[in-house]
Amino acid sequence: MFDTSVPLADVRARYDRATADLEAPLAVVDLDAFDANAADLERRAGGLPLRVASKSVRCRALLERVLARDGFSGVMAFTLAEALWLARSGFDDVLLAYPSADRGGFAALASDPALAAAVTVMVDDPAQLDLIDAARSGGRERVRVCLELDTSLRLLGGRLRVGARRSPLHSPTVLTEAARTVLRRPGFALVGLMGYEGHVAGVGDAVPGRPLRSRGIRLMQATARRELARRRAEAVRAVRAVAPGLEFVNGGGTGSVQHTAAEPAVTEVAAGSGLFTPRLFDSYTSFTGRPAALFALPVVRRPGAGVATVLGGGYPASGAAGTDRLPQPYLPGGLHYDPMEGAGEVQTPLLGTAADDLRIGDRVWFRHAKAGELCERFDTLHLIEGDRVTATVPTYRGEGRTFL
Repeated sequence: MFDTSVPLADVRARYDRATADLEAPLAVVDLDAFDANAADLERRAGGLPLRVASKSVRCRALLERVLARDGFSGVMAFTLAEALWLARSGFDDVLLAYPSADRGGFAALASDPALAAAVTVMVDDPAQLDLIDAARSGGRERVRVCLELDTSLRLLGGRLRVGARRSPLHSPTVLTEAARTVLRRPGFALVGLMGYEGHVAGVGDAVPGRPLRSRGIRLMQATARRELARRRAEAVRAVRAVAPGLEFVNGGGTGSVQHTAAEPAVTEVAAGSGLFTPRLFDSYTSFTGRPAALFALPVVRRPGAGVATVLGGGYPASGAAGTDRLPQPYLPGGLHYDPMEGAGEVQTPLLGTAADDLRIGDRVWFRHAKAGELCERFDTLHLIEGDRVTATVPTYRGEGRTFL
């Protein structure tokens, strides 16, 4: 769900005023909403540190803004190249959330004491340690390692699996053996454990028009939370018995912050999408966010009654293809895609009675389906406070950084 306490017509008027002197297409972040979302994440975390997921932000200025808050500490990066870039830019605690095969990046990491101290890499297979060793090129710095626990829910003796196909390390026994493998290898330091419960944190439980499916999702998630809390606690105890110097245990995501933070075994929670609150998070009952990141496209055609065509718009989100991955025509309300055209590469016709009130040059405001992927389409974000743009900052793309 998202906050609808302010009439959408007033929101649209405020954004139009703030950006009246700017040319569309353009993207904005409403800092009042961004900060309110950050405060809500902190409240839900109950005092546990929040590690910001950079893939859901993809803007250094906004990463710096949220990390200036007391409740946030550290970055969760999505590629090794990004992690090294952030570390060189002054971010001193960067956890790489995914294994990498970037040999050049590992050579740089193992050769630079500052980078080696700031970046922690993700491992779930001894072959990844072999790759890092083969890439060192003489570098002798110890590489900080985090092991990933597979959080998927397995039922019927493992014949039914619910959750993303990520790490092969599912049981406490297997995870502990992986920990011993790292500890036996010179040149590595085991410092953390991570488990991302995407089937809980990343799946909405209030699917519009699907009450039975929504009930089933809530039942699955309740079962998954109980099973994972037990297994994660066992895994952490087992690993700490062989690696007492473990620095952190990371878990969760925007959709599960309060549940993950309640687990005694967890020391920090990851979150990022909730800062922007994209449209996929409208189907969650666990929190209420405020849409903070939007983009505006200009009306360039009026083909007929009930139709307004905007420039561009084909910005689908990653994941299983479906209409829920398309941006949402948001302001003015009452617009929808032509089912024969959808969101187009260079133009997008929008249908609905609201189209008749739009003139050439007017703007339609959209919400992206996911969070940081919006920043792959725009060089800059215009930061709005009240009804003014108070700053314009580059996205990763605007800094010439396209990591994936």
